[in-house]
Amino acid sequence: MPTVFQRIIRREIPADIVFEDEHLIAFRDIAPQAPVHVLFVPKDEFATLNDVPADRPEIVGRLAIAAAAYARAQGFAEDGYRIVMNCNGDGGQTVFQIHLHLLAGAPLRGFGA
Repeated sequence: MPTVFQRIIRREIPADIVFEDEHLIAFRDIAPQAPVHVLFVPKDEFATLNDVPADRPEIVGRLAIAAAAYARAQGFAEDGYRIVMNCNGDGGQTVFQIHLHLLAGAPLRGFGA
């Protein structure tokens, strides 16, 4: 069964896509937790961060670099932003395809349980 992210990548369901290249796609979260909440998703399909092979660190690196580039392009990099990757249920992961959350647009307080 494809994840919602796989269906967005395949254009089977709509999303507010803000960036895409041959490696990843980025789109606005439908339930934002900050004024800016964008998800960066690799086109490679790994359920969790635990599943990314050690010899493929570029997958995670591309997500982080793309998020930083987006923050600079949108003009909030200097004010600050947060990037988050959740892993498995206790880590808060609800869609089992790795992805990175970019949160910004207001002072971000608190972290953790």
